[in-house]
Amino acid sequence: MSDKNEALAIVDRIAREVTAKHAADVDKNAQFPQASMDALAEAGILGLISDKSVGGRGEGLRSAALVVERLAQECGSTGMVVCMHFAATAVIEKLGPKSVREEIARGKHLTTLAFSENGSRSQFWAPVSSATSSGAKVTLNAQKSFVTSARHAKSYVWSSKPLAGKEASTLWLVPRETGGVRAGAAFDGLGLRGNDSSPVIAEAAQIDASSMLGADGEGFKWMMEVVLPFFNVMSAACSVGLMEAATTRSSAHAAGNRFTHSDSTIADLPTVRAFLARMRIQTDMARALFLDTIAAAEAGRADTMLRVLESKAAAGETATAVLDLAMRVTGGAAFRRDVGVERFFRDARAGLVMAPTTDQLYDFIGKAICNMPLFG
Repeated sequence: MSDKNEALAIVDRIAREVTAKHAADVDKNAQFPQASMDALAEAGILGLISDKSVGGRGEGLRSAALVVERLAQECGSTGMVVCMHFAATAVIEKLGPKSVREEIARGKHLTTLAFSENGSRSQFWAPVSSATSSGAKVTLNAQKSFVTSARHAKSYVWSSKPLAGKEASTLWLVPRETGGVRAGAAFDGLGLRGNDSSPVIAEAAQIDASSMLGADGEGFKWMMEVVLPFFNVMSAACSVGLMEAATTRSSAHAAGNRFTHSDSTIADLPTVRAFLARMRIQTDMARALFLDTIAAAEAGRADTMLRVLESKAAAGETATAVLDLAMRVTGGAAFRRDVGVERFFRDARAGLVMAPTTDQLYDFIGKAICNMPLFG
């Protein structure tokens, strides 16, 4: 068995035996999926994309996306926590210190992105938070609006205005326990309730100047070249995982429940079968697009960035449509938590509003196909 297949087999087992077991409580109690994260760490999956030279598995975007997709089929919150960990790890792998890379590879270091801010909203590429140099130290002041794993990550890949110059941003590796850095109120949201997505505030927080990731002012470059491909494709994978779960559960519900008076199943109704067919087709279409995006990235195709933009927009939009159909197919039963469909229905909404939002992506895609600069 190849390393890639071995990793996916391990994740499938964890998803079935651990993630699925805790998913309902994670959602009901807005509880961080600690059991799943511990199992993934123990199995070496948190080091999936860490280089083999630091003890990781050395996998890339394809494996990361497939892992997120499988976890999201059981628990959207777990899928998103892992998505953000891999997105931040991709930056640290390229620009971070070896000691942190080794910790991540060993499953001893959960990391995440800290980009979105109150002042720039979903336009994460234009931070308004500040970084001020004072010799060997840098002082950070910021109001980050949503940080996944805010209380559980060991570090944040953090964006700020540059120390000098007019470039868009600079990236930093900020330990969560840095003095002056604190998480805000606990997350109590509509969906993805266990992803610990809370505000994070920095008030005169001092970090070492050596915590800079890349050069001053290069943040936008790394956001576009590293973060955006990883995050968009894995976000699409998360949406596809939710769609897959809803389609599978709705089909089983329709085939397994009967009308006593006519001795027929719900699936005997042509309208229901048509709904299920639409769900299957839309799920498969979204999955085909995110897999083609990965193929484009791996081959260095000219349409890679267009596919990166399309994959998240298409999957997020399609997931809401598929989950709407799932609620119709399962009817009144869908409103019961034990059926599970309503949880996926709520989780699927996040894909539309997570930065870059679907509406923002549509604007970017429109600019791209009209040969206009995306950020002009």
